[in-house]
Amino acid sequence: MAAEALLLDEIADEDFEALLDESFGQGIGKEGQVVTGTIIQREGDEFVIDVGLKSEGRLTIREFFDSNGVLSVGVGDKVDVFVERSEDQNGQAILSREKAKREEAWLKLEQAFNGQETVYGRIMGKVKGGYTVDINSLAAFLPGSQVDVRPVHDIARLQEEDQPFDILKMDRRRGNIVVSRRAVIEKQRESARSALLETLHEGMILDGVVKNITDYGAFVDLGGLDGLLHITDMSWKRVKHPSSVVAVGDTVAVQVIKFNADTQRISLGMKQLQTDPWEGIGAKYPPGTRFRGVVTNITDYGAFVELESGVEGLAHVSELAWTKKNLHPSKILEVGTEVDVMVLDVDAERRRISLGLKQCQENPWVAFAEKHPVGVTVTGEIKNITEFGLFIGLEGDIDGLVHLSDVSWDNAAGEDILKSFQRGQEVEAIVLSLDPEKERISLGLKQTSPDSWTVWVDEHPKGTEVAGTIIEAVAAGMVVRLAEQVEGLLRKSDFSREDPEGANLKVGEDVRVQITQVDRQKRKISLSVKALEAAQERKTVQEYTSDTGSATSSLGEALSQALEKRSGSST
Repeated sequence: MAAEALLLDEIADEDFEALLDESFGQGIGKEGQVVTGTIIQREGDEFVIDVGLKSEGRLTIREFFDSNGVLSVGVGDKVDVFVERSEDQNGQAILSREKAKREEAWLKLEQAFNGQETVYGRIMGKVKGGYTVDINSLAAFLPGSQVDVRPVHDIARLQEEDQPFDILKMDRRRGNIVVSRRAVIEKQRESARSALLETLHEGMILDGVVKNITDYGAFVDLGGLDGLLHITDMSWKRVKHPSSVVAVGDTVAVQVIKFNADTQRISLGMKQLQTDPWEGIGAKYPPGTRFRGVVTNITDYGAFVELESGVEGLAHVSELAWTKKNLHPSKILEVGTEVDVMVLDVDAERRRISLGLKQCQENPWVAFAEKHPVGVTVTGEIKNITEFGLFIGLEGDIDGLVHLSDVSWDNAAGEDILKSFQRGQEVEAIVLSLDPEKERISLGLKQTSPDSWTVWVDEHPKGTEVAGTIIEAVAAGMVVRLAEQVEGLLRKSDFSREDPEGANLKVGEDVRVQITQVDRQKRKISLSVKALEAAQERKTVQEYTSDTGSATSSLGEALSQALEKRSGSST
């Protein structure tokens, strides 16, 4: 009997221990864990959930709504919940659906972190040093430097949809998660880069994203590889700055112009995907034809005029105006204005077109020549005085030149004659010659009045005896003034036979001479006393022989007789 009593006591102890374990131990063991429960009943806006504890727990229905606000579960469905307490003062289990989700999210993130897997989340907002990211209801930190491989100025476009991230660091105890979108992009770029390098070749057409802009071009991201789109390859037309064609972030179609596999340098072009407007340029713009264009650029040496998109010609500064020779092109034209131009020359090989603006206007040199032929008298103001003559302003805003030699009949005056003129002085001149092609007009001032030298020479031909005044002694002889602005040279060899050294010839004294030579072109007159004496002797002989009517054996004999006759008659 004692043994039976002992056995009954042991059984009772075991049952009590089982009951105690079931009542306390099992419930305590589930606290702080995620367990799977069953929805056994719906009461109002709550679900009653059996999680295998002494008593059920309750959760509001709204905790089971999905992101679209739709109830995703019902009675009989199994759900994961977090057991906060196995029993409260009312004897009910305290459960949490939100904490279950968080625990599940942490677990998945830990698995992704350990397996170096990519996770997805949405950038929510900006915080100090970066941004917050929602990953399965967990808040992660995205440093600003880890957003992209290049600076992102507009984060709003990334917030519109979930983004891929790599987990850099996580601490569940502290609740810290650090993620990187840049790391994902770099892996994608490296993969794309390897694939691109295997297929890349010159002539290939690709889509790329403008990554950076410089003064000389733009760098385009081809997907792991960057290529340079030079400013000269952006368009067939003149591009002042790359920013006028592309902007950072633009997607552009480009062609691979050059590729160096060793250095992995890529040259790209956009204009190569367009028709070259210079093809057949000579037929479209033959020399001598007029077109209308737009001034696109002005330089010191001329202006560039766009005839069509991608086709520009240069109007040299000398071809801008007929008369405004010394003005800067910017004083004549403005960028953006429309102008009429004439094609002067086309060099298709060098892609150059020479244009002229003045050819589309009346040529004032031709107009002047038609209205004022040679010999006509014109009036104008002295515009400029130079060492070689005077520039006279004429109608049509052109100038004519009065050369120094055509200022005065008195060539001896030389440059000193110009001192008698002033700028702005109005003068009359004769048109001497016209050359519209070379834009030259020769004028003469002295031609407006008779040439006193020529008149005097006409009245005093060679052999004439004249009187003059010695005004200067020179190495060759004596300079004799014969009349106003008329001078002659008495050479030493033409001094008197009785005074071969010219001892009796003094500056300021009068002298009688004979004109022996006249050079009208050089305006020179040669004089001789010796020739005059010989002429006088011949005249004396002629007079004597005429009186006596007899012949003589020699000139000397006749001269002696004539002199004797003169002497006898005088006595």
